[in-house]
Amino acid sequence: MPRKPKRPCRYSGCPKLADGVYCEEHAKLMNRHYNHFTRGYDSGGRYGSTWKKIRNRYIAGHPLCERCLSDGKYTPAVLVHHKTAIADGGTNEESNLMSLCNSCHEKIHGGRGGQNL
Repeated sequence: MPRKPKRPCRYSGCPKLADGVYCEEHAKLMNRHYNHFTRGYDSGGRYGSTWKKIRNRYIAGHPLCERCLSDGKYTPAVLVHHKTAIADGGTNEESNLMSLCNSCHEKIHGGRGGQNL
């Protein structure tokens, strides 16, 4: 399958071409910026290697978005969401997790990323 052509990096003044929105260098910078200012916490600090193992195991068992599936749509899941947030006393137990696509995750959080409603 042919790949999409590269586009200019959106970082102001960067002349590089990128596969995504930003070139590799600026993607890391913008991700750190997002984690610090928008998200309010560093996801690497809150969700360590143990969470990555739990997430990978859960998404392997639930590869489709659970909200889309309940609506009769088959959308690949890319995120694992805590029904009750860890900060609110939730756990990493399977009963507290659900696999979601980006769109459904944004709908749950009202477009505010990792912040609860």
